[in-house]
Amino acid sequence: MANITTRKGAAASGRKGATTGGHNGVKGAPPEVVPPKGKTKDIVLSWISLVARLILGGAIFYAGIIKLPDMSQSVTAVKNYQILPVGWMTQTVGYALPLVEVLLGLAIILGVFTRWTSLLGAIMMVVYIAAIISLWIRGININCGCFSPPKVLPDDAANAYLQDILRDIGLLACGVFAFLFPASPISIDKWIAGNDLKES
Repeated sequence: MANITTRKGAAASGRKGATTGGHNGVKGAPPEVVPPKGKTKDIVLSWISLVARLILGGAIFYAGIIKLPDMSQSVTAVKNYQILPVGWMTQTVGYALPLVEVLLGLAIILGVFTRWTSLLGAIMMVVYIAAIISLWIRGININCGCFSPPKVLPDDAANAYLQDILRDIGLLACGVFAFLFPASPISIDKWIAGNDLKES
């Protein structure tokens, strides 16, 4: 009788372990895309991550979409930075950048591979910040061309480099936050993970 009782207890323990296995009690759920349940702090973080993702993705998407009607302005904006040493490189980056911004921004907004697309967005902000700082150091007076047509400013005209840098630092912070806490209540990642779990 004692042996039977022991086996029943072990079986019950095994069933309990199987039920609680995995993330949030669901076996096999990828922890980085499924929002946590039950902990107020984790729930708050997941919603902040969603807001950060939408801000970063929305800014990148908008910066790209407004350039698409006239791609030559994007080429001019890249040329005004006077960084790339060869003309064909300026042309390539100028024409490719709006498409990259639209696709990356859309991926971040929708929550596709959230951790890695957010990281790419953060890296993009680092590049933009470095480029603007280089303009300031070299005394080149232009507008950044991020959300408006490119323009060379007179030497004595006020620029917006500080505001541009602070804005991009804020977007960088959004990207880092979404990278560190990619789980959010609404995302393609979460939807795919949920479907995979239903089929398994």
